[in-house]
Amino acid sequence: MGYETQGFKLDDTGRRIVVDPVTRIEGHMRCEVNVDSNNVIRNAVSTGTMWRGLEVILRGRDPRDAWAFVERICGVCTGCHALTSVRAVEDALGIRIPKNAHLIREMMAKTLQVHDHAVHFYHLHALDWVDVVAALKADPKKTSELQQLVSPSHPLSSPGYFRDVQNRLKKFVESGQLGPFMNGYWGSKAYVLPPEANLMAVTHYLEALDLQKEWVKVHTIFGGKNPHPNYLVGGVPCAINLDGAGAAGAPINMERLNFVKARIDEMIEFNKNVYIPDVLAIGTLYKNAGWLYGGGLSATNVMDYGTYEKVAYDHSTQQLPGGAIINGNWDEILPVDARDPEQIQEFVSHSWYQYADETKGLHPWDGETSPNYVLGSKAKGSKTNIEQIDESAKYSWIKAPRWRGHAMEVGPLARYILAYAHAAKGNKYVSRPKEQLEFSAEMVNKAIPKALGLPETEYTLKQLLPTTIGRTLARALEGQYCSEMLLDDYNELVANIRAGDTATANVDKWDPSTWPKEAKGVGLVAAPRGALGHWIKIKDGKIENYQCVVPSTWNGGPRDHKGQIGAFEASLLGTPMVNPEQPVEILRTLHSFDPCLACSTHVMSPDGKELTTVKVR
Repeated sequence: MGYETQGFKLDDTGRRIVVDPVTRIEGHMRCEVNVDSNNVIRNAVSTGTMWRGLEVILRGRDPRDAWAFVERICGVCTGCHALTSVRAVEDALGIRIPKNAHLIREMMAKTLQVHDHAVHFYHLHALDWVDVVAALKADPKKTSELQQLVSPSHPLSSPGYFRDVQNRLKKFVESGQLGPFMNGYWGSKAYVLPPEANLMAVTHYLEALDLQKEWVKVHTIFGGKNPHPNYLVGGVPCAINLDGAGAAGAPINMERLNFVKARIDEMIEFNKNVYIPDVLAIGTLYKNAGWLYGGGLSATNVMDYGTYEKVAYDHSTQQLPGGAIINGNWDEILPVDARDPEQIQEFVSHSWYQYADETKGLHPWDGETSPNYVLGSKAKGSKTNIEQIDESAKYSWIKAPRWRGHAMEVGPLARYILAYAHAAKGNKYVSRPKEQLEFSAEMVNKAIPKALGLPETEYTLKQLLPTTIGRTLARALEGQYCSEMLLDDYNELVANIRAGDTATANVDKWDPSTWPKEAKGVGLVAAPRGALGHWIKIKDGKIENYQCVVPSTWNGGPRDHKGQIGAFEASLLGTPMVNPEQPVEILRTLHSFDPCLACSTHVMSPDGKELTTVKVR
């Protein structure tokens, strides 16, 4: 299936706009679009400009060490690759972890979601919606009134508070040293927020900056550090002794658990009083301005493996269940099996890799990572200075994953669309996501417009969610939900420890002599950006093959051999631009995915030569 479902036909006519690099993401990315005479995007080409070589690095290594290597894929979604890796090894070797280990891993994963989603919105994405400089024109009193309208429970809402922030911002702007606010398209007509909403959002940007550094301390409690907390095949590398005292006792004692509880309370309050209200208010203002673009594949094809199991190894207890929806049919949820070679496949016909037969995809267990950096005949520039990509040839270091041959969007939006579809079928574990979504629709259609004196609307969730606004909202909702689930996990962990269970690791199969001669496994995790999978083959105690298919590979992958485009490219089609010289709309939609190109690509020299060899004895 091509991309005809959205009513657009790809073409490369019209004016070509290049954004290179796309900033405020992890890694290196290039985007080219063609706009027609009305400045509407009719073609989009997304390029990952670095090569991922960790699969090559892992060959022949001890599978118990793999997590420490793959965790370095990315320091933003820190820990999720390590968790995926240990799950893959445990699946291959038939290892079952203790209940405490399951709960601690869940708490670390959900802490990452809360932290990553808040940082994404405020520090990587909000400036696509918020005109920082326009906040200087705001009336602090009216900003306070707006704050109390959209979030009356937030204690930091006085006119004096906003005036102080505005004065700090004024000094910052007048200094000419804008730091993270440099190179913004301030003043662009693509921004629609009133000055007071801009000031409120900038203020919360600063609040989130302070809080996020506290939340990651949960990782240091359970994993020793952040970024890159420690993991362990068979469980978690921390002992439990509630009566222990600091380093002389045990890593996990009651004092440290109380510290974790305080951080969870902060997460719950921030999501409730700041993050959710901000996204709903900003989304409402853009919706009422007519900006419901950027849906792309989310309107038709979404996929996730499922996540947040209440009971370890019991997928039926997933609080955000997985599956696949294709052709926009929310009434049918298709099962996803990551082991099935007919379901998950990666194609490279437009990627800078080579297969023996590039009309066929490879399942990750049989995946190949063989670089082939060649530019198409229609490309302009050189390998080290590309001026224009040839999308009819190879044009990206990202492979093109497909589910049963379909290009899919993954991420929090996919998870929430699936959750809503599962709720319609009576799944008891998704009542909270359904409640969140219906509350959000009520707020953006009626409550917020009424409070702000704007016209009420009647958009359905199927209209609101498959948009850039919906994608941004889904991350906020998942952040809120994870903070709430964190409290449940915390209470269950404490109760389990008090009942006398202090086990945190199962080392029965730690010795390679207990392993079969050959084994293979898969680890799956709901990373902040979407469905993450690691596939491993073990032979004679060493890694024979290792492949990662990450969210930004699903979303950022190029066309396949059938010409189907990926989620990044699809999301831009049909989007009107106020001024192509100031591509706010391109950045707004691409940033809503929070691309992590470091996850999907890694580095090599421009001419393809090996950079260095390190031998560890």
